[in-house]
Parts: sequence; C-alpha cells; structure tokens
Amino acid sequence: MYKDIFSYLYLSEIHTFMLGKTFNTLIEIITLFPTEQACVEHLEETIWKGNIVSPFDKNSKVYKCKNNRYWCSSTRKYFNVKTNTIFENTKIPLIKWFIAFYYETSHKKGIASHQLAKDIGVTQKTAWFMLQRIRGCYATKVEKEKQLEGVIEIDETFVGGKNKNRHWDKKVKNSQGRSFKDKTPVFGMLQRNGKVIAKVVSDTKTKTLVPHIYQYVAKGSTIYSDEWNYGNLNKNYTHDFIRHDMKQYAKGDVYTNGIEGFWSHLKRGIIGIYHNVSRKHLQLYVDEFCFRYNTRNYSQSERFNLLLYNTQERRLKYKDLIT
Repeated sequence: MYKDIFSYLYLSEIHTFMLGKTFNTLIEIITLFPTEQACVEHLEETIWKGNIVSPFDKNSKVYKCKNNRYWCSSTRKYFNVKTNTIFENTKIPLIKWFIAFYYETSHKKGIASHQLAKDIGVTQKTAWFMLQRIRGCYATKVEKEKQLEGVIEIDETFVGGKNKNRHWDKKVKNSQGRSFKDKTPVFGMLQRNGKVIAKVVSDTKTKTLVPHIYQYVAKGSTIYSDEWNYGNLNKNYTHDFIRHDMKQYAKGDVYTNGIEGFWSHLKRGIIGIYHNVSRKHLQLYVDEFCFRYNTRNYSQSERFNLLLYNTQERRLKYKDLIT
C-alpha cells in the first residue's frame, strides 16, 4: 500500500497503462467502458497494474481461472478484482459505479444522492449508499500521514447553518454563533501551495486542537492563525496571528485567507448540494472536499483512477453505515 495518497507513484505509473484510455467527459467514459468486461479489465489495471495480488495472502501464488476469477494457492480460495473492495458482492453494474465516480470527482461540490439516483437509474437509498462507500475512499489509510510543512494556515469553523435562517419550528433555543447545540466544529490545516487536512473535532479547546497540530504539522514550520487560543505553539513552531476581532485580516504574509476559502467551498457544497449533513457522517463529507482540493492540479482521469485505486480494503456494509 502506498505511503501517502498524494505522493504515491501514481502520477508516473498511470500513464504507463492508461495510454489511449485517458478521458475527461462522461461520454468518453461510456465509450471506453461499454461493457461490464471492459470495466473489470480497467479495474484490474488500476488496482493490480499487471501484478495480480491475492487479497487473502499477498505473497501467495495466483492462478487465473474462468470468468475473471483467480485462485489463491496458499489459502485455496477464489477471488476477483472486486474482492475486499467497495465493489465486493455488488449487484450494481460497474459502469454505474464508474459514472458515480466521475460525478464525485468532476463536480466541484459533489452530487446529491437524489440526482445520482435519477442519472443512473437506482433508488435514492442505493445512490446514497454508493456515495457513502465512495466517500470512505477519500481519506488515507496510513496511520501517520505525511506532515504538512513550510507555511501553514490553521483555523476552525462550525458546520450547521445559522439559526436565524431556519424554519420557525426548527430553531434551536439559545443557539448563537459558535454553538455546539446545533453545529459541529471542524479544525483545518492548510499548507500554502500544498494540501489541506481537516478533522471533525469534539470542541475547539486548546487541549483538543493542539494534538492535531503536532500530528499533522512538521516541527519548525511557520503557523499563521487568527486570535483563537492555541496555547504556546512557539515551542515547536514559528507562530504569528492576526486579530479578526479588531478588523485585522492581513499583516504582511500573515493571513488565513487560504483556509477560510476552503471553509467557504465546503459550506457552499453542503448548503447547496447536500443541504443537511449529520455529525455522524460529517467527516466523510469533509474528506470528500479535502480530496478534491488536494487533487486540484490532477486531470480528470488521474483523479478518477486515483480514487478507484483507493477502493481497496474499504468495504462498507449498509448495516454498519446506519448503526
């Protein structure tokens, strides 16, 4: 498994086996993958890259059988390219999955399950389950992600909408501003000209946020923030801040416009496309917007195949999703 989803050798390797199979539009996807077999072959290319690996034993010898099946000699089990991926035991044709992947990676703010259901001819419940499975592929699986370094902007935001904009029978009493009653805090760290990492947190206390900084930001980096209390970061970082409470939004190179722009994009996507996201599933949606931001310089086919590659070991059952 790759060390980091954004530094993995994908960009150099993908062109080796994708010659003649790059695509940018939905029509091109349907043209390139007109049958289930064509989809299976592309999935095999993307995941295995010509080196078939057993999901039961990566060191086992593998024998090819009929109907796209393979046999693992050490465990004596049959498998195919869908085994131990989000596609395992799916009854939905792969071309419909591919279209869902295309919409998710090409639309800047994603696609609603109701719209996807209409576009590919499934129920809304099925479309939502498909999208949730796909969202589970956005985050990296490594225990320790590659740390951000250089100039880092940090900030926190609250997702949940303004109480004054709610219908009269859905207003929450004593809920104003940064209220935890009806909003969920999200903490973000953005490397200038680099990637963003955002995590749903229980609160915005110093003892909650600082461990995330230590985990995801390399020591010696320069951190810019607003006036929120992050403790004494100068022990490990160079920390400077601006005073939003005093109408100060920039002080030379000290500003947080980058991470605030990301928050704006996240919230516009939730409000405009998804309308309402529960606290339970919010991290999946945050990971979705982080993925799009971090692959903003990729071509459509590169982003599509990178996400397709990341479907391994991500199987999600419906009963686990709604529990």
